[in-house]
Amino acid sequence: MKESSLYRFGGWVAGRRSKWVTLLVWIAVTVILTMVWPSVNSVENNAAANLTADRPSVQAEQVTQEQFASSAGAPALIVWQREGGLTDADLEHIRKLTETLDKQPLPDQTAVAPFYKLPPPVLKSQASKDGSTLVLPVTFSKEADAERLKESINLFMEKAKEETGGDPFKADQKSKELSARVTGPVGIQIDATGLFASADFKLLMATVALVLVFLLLIYRSPILALIPLVAVGFAYGVISPILGILGEKGWITVDAQGISIMTVLLFGAGTDYCLFLIARFRQILTEEKDKGRALFRSIQDSTGAIAMSGFTVVLSLLALLVAEYGSNHRFAIPFSISILIMGLASLTLVPALLAIIGRASFFPFIPRTPEMLKERAEKKGKPVPKPKETDRFGKKLGSFVVRRPKWIVAVTLILLGGFAAFSTQIKLTYDILSSFPEDMPSREGFAAIGEKFSPGELAPVKVIVNTEGKTLPVGDRLAELPYVSQVGKPVPGQQNPQIVAYDLQFNLNPYSNEAMDKIPDIRRVVEDSVKAAGLSAEDHVWIGGQTATQHDTQVVNARDTKLIIPIVIGLITLLLLVYLRSVVATLYLVLTVILSYFSALGLGWLILHYGMGAEAIQGSIPLYAFVFLVALGEDYNIFMISSIWQKSKVMPLRQAIREGVGQTSAVITSAGLILAGTFAVLATLPIQVLVQFGLITALGVILDTFIVRPYLVPAITVLLGRAAFWPGKVAAPDSGEPASAHKGLA
Repeated sequence: MKESSLYRFGGWVAGRRSKWVTLLVWIAVTVILTMVWPSVNSVENNAAANLTADRPSVQAEQVTQEQFASSAGAPALIVWQREGGLTDADLEHIRKLTETLDKQPLPDQTAVAPFYKLPPPVLKSQASKDGSTLVLPVTFSKEADAERLKESINLFMEKAKEETGGDPFKADQKSKELSARVTGPVGIQIDATGLFASADFKLLMATVALVLVFLLLIYRSPILALIPLVAVGFAYGVISPILGILGEKGWITVDAQGISIMTVLLFGAGTDYCLFLIARFRQILTEEKDKGRALFRSIQDSTGAIAMSGFTVVLSLLALLVAEYGSNHRFAIPFSISILIMGLASLTLVPALLAIIGRASFFPFIPRTPEMLKERAEKKGKPVPKPKETDRFGKKLGSFVVRRPKWIVAVTLILLGGFAAFSTQIKLTYDILSSFPEDMPSREGFAAIGEKFSPGELAPVKVIVNTEGKTLPVGDRLAELPYVSQVGKPVPGQQNPQIVAYDLQFNLNPYSNEAMDKIPDIRRVVEDSVKAAGLSAEDHVWIGGQTATQHDTQVVNARDTKLIIPIVIGLITLLLLVYLRSVVATLYLVLTVILSYFSALGLGWLILHYGMGAEAIQGSIPLYAFVFLVALGEDYNIFMISSIWQKSKVMPLRQAIREGVGQTSAVITSAGLILAGTFAVLATLPIQVLVQFGLITALGVILDTFIVRPYLVPAITVLLGRAAFWPGKVAAPDSGEPASAHKGLA
């Protein structure tokens, strides 16, 4: 028999001697890279900018730094509270603290409200109407990352404990004790980083445990359950230092959120690739006595689908490079490198491990040929066992699809279309605080400000105008807006007094969509005032602050979504055309995965909104979910359609579909459960953006695994018949002649 290049590839990576070479190479590369390059966690940067310099809010921040240095930077709002009213002793403690901070600033501190200079009656007037709450602003450098900010805040807490003689940061806000909470942008950044830091280890352990349990349940072999985990471990051992050195040199930026999702992706997709090979190996071991030949044949049969699946995901993730929003852009290189290296591990390291362990990989349920079973039984003097029929459900499923294609297409389209219809009702939010647990200190502090003061005090909008010496009614016009609670007095710029700034406070949550949508209206009001004075609005008006930043984030995310989705669809379509060499098959494979994506969004919204009470989902989730679901969803289609295409060369199409569905049913179901499970692990974390992303992605994988792949795609193939191969050719569906002239999947 003529050996194919893929068969020979199996000999190179898993031959009698080369299997040890392959293993040693992986060990050496992992050890050397770990020793000489930093880990990815050591170069994590959670303070990287998400918006480019040409965005209005960024330009406003630049003007603020140049002209209003005392108010530039990131504010921490210390919320002091005592039910029943702050005492004179409480106010004196706060006054002394501000004096200490003014004379001995914290690391990275740029300013502090000088409360110690205010007479006690004046300071008391700064508290809430009921006298229970006072907000102390402390500003820090924008250059300080979360770790440095946390060190400064911890130092402040120690000073506060010494001054008050207690621990106000642990005191109940509703008690008669003096309590304090750190909120504002600094408090939010510290809490967000802390959430991800504490979540990383839990996420890793939960993911490993879930994959291990699934593999044990599926294969009932402790050895086999460990092989994919070993492969993922080696892959991560290579990925981490590669990303670490890239981050250290400044070529890429990685953050905690990206590392968390990358870990899940690595375990989920990586295990899937391993299972595609392992399942084929186990099947061939029941036909082939020589384990080496069985392994080489399994490599020959599965390598094309694995490589194509991995390449599809890599290219789809690389499409994120065109994203403008920093968080979207930062995912591209780390994620694509992870999948690329994991794909290499599944095609080299896993075959080497299987070659070393051999049939014992499946202990205690070792697959053997009928001849081997007979010889074994004769040696033990026992009756020859009857070969067990494998995957009876898969065979029944294949037969059912071939018999009832029209009914299946109708039912699945109605079901998926119904879910997809709810995706039109989704509301998006860019409210950072809504991602936090309610007992998070920064969220508790914000709640206190919203209850006792105007909630807009948490994040005022900074309106900056270059008046060129003219008197403009900007402050009066802004104060007339119904959603504004207060407009501060104009403050002249330090370098150019003709540039003035107003601090505007909303009477609503400054992080809400409602406040965010007011930014264009505020800009219009200010620009009208500027134009009325005969000035150009283009270079005379700047709107900054957190709400303005969120508005720009919304605009940029919308831009990224409109650009990246067509690119991903185009890339996957092109890859499928090259691989399948069929226009028709490519078209319905892409359309079915897009349908399952919208179905996952709709079903996810039903669960999140009506089941979990979420008013909106984080604005970045639709794009993330699309890239992952469309790319990963095609994996299963590629694996199944590859089996059907190969079988169609030697048997009638209907029989090829029946056997292709039956042969791939078990492994794809197993892989889908593991992938969905790993993403579902994200839903156990206390971070809503990951909960929502994990749930929607897991639902999409489930829909692909149990509806699109086993029912919809093969049923469409049955209905299309020979047309599914166009412009390739295949034998008539019901003829007994072998297929010919179809050159796809060679």
